[in-house]
Amino acid sequence: MGLEEKERIIIPDENGEEHLFEVLFTFDVDETSQTYIAVVPAEQADDEEVEVYAFRYEETDDSDLSLFPIESDEEWDIVEEMLNTLADEEDES
Repeated sequence: MGLEEKERIIIPDENGEEHLFEVLFTFDVDETSQTYIAVVPAEQADDEEVEVYAFRYEETDDSDLSLFPIESDEEWDIVEEMLNTLADEEDES
């Protein structure tokens, strides 16, 4: 069994410093008609406890990603629920 190569993306922080993240999931949420991406810092990807970051994203015409912070609590609740579901499914497989 080959190891599945994780997709990695670079996300600049508010100071413009670039950080490498590993993509966990991308998923659509019907309630918000938006697409979301969940990432973990690449250097933490193999740790037991990782901090997961989630963003709303849109693909631009040149297939770049535009990431947007998740602002509302309702949106966070939906995204967290999705993440928990996806993580559970991954553990079972």
